[in-house]
Amino acid sequence: MKIEQYIDHTLLKQQASEEDIIKICDEAKEYGFASVCANAYYTSLVSKELKGSNVKTCIVVGFPLGATTKEVKAFEAKQAIENGAQEIDMVVNVGAIKSNKYEVVRDEIKAVVDVSKGRALVKVIIETCLLTDAEKVKVCEIAKEVGANFVKTSTGFSTGGATVHDVKLMRKTVGPDMGVKASGAVRTSEDAKAVIEAGASRIGASSSIAIVKGIKDSNSDY
Repeated sequence: MKIEQYIDHTLLKQQASEEDIIKICDEAKEYGFASVCANAYYTSLVSKELKGSNVKTCIVVGFPLGATTKEVKAFEAKQAIENGAQEIDMVVNVGAIKSNKYEVVRDEIKAVVDVSKGRALVKVIIETCLLTDAEKVKVCEIAKEVGANFVKTSTGFSTGGATVHDVKLMRKTVGPDMGVKASGAVRTSEDAKAVIEAGASRIGASSSIAIVKGIKDSNSDY
């Protein structure tokens, strides 16, 4: 598979305008990226701009803190799907993990999986930079158990992004058949190749074009 087919072309900045979103949709179609990943407000616009292409509409839920309730996350996912989302990237409740309340995490992932089933893929953002390895393993096990399609390293909005260590750990935990998405801090073709070799089956990046072209993008922060 070509490197561009791994990439979710991402724009999640607060100040992103309609013009900015249309631009990344055009880029995604031109380069053949896997999806465009955007905030929920732009779901209909992204879906409209990508219509007729092979590029999927990917929308974030509970983003970026993951601190909303399972009902809110399920509603966000349901509404996004109704507006054209084909993939849902949800943030787990890291505070619940730190409080050892894994039933909260299980229930919220299941709630999003249930409303998405047969309609959209679900990627579970576990925010690896805030977790111990044991916590990462536990959340990955839960995500797999309740039927999520992917586990994802990061929002790109916290203290760190994807690392080779975390991708390897996540791949080892979920096995060969579940998706692993590396996001945040993947900015060069070398970064992308490293996480793919570690087990990533998808990459979230705003430096997507630089990655494909093999150049450095000094302006990217995702």
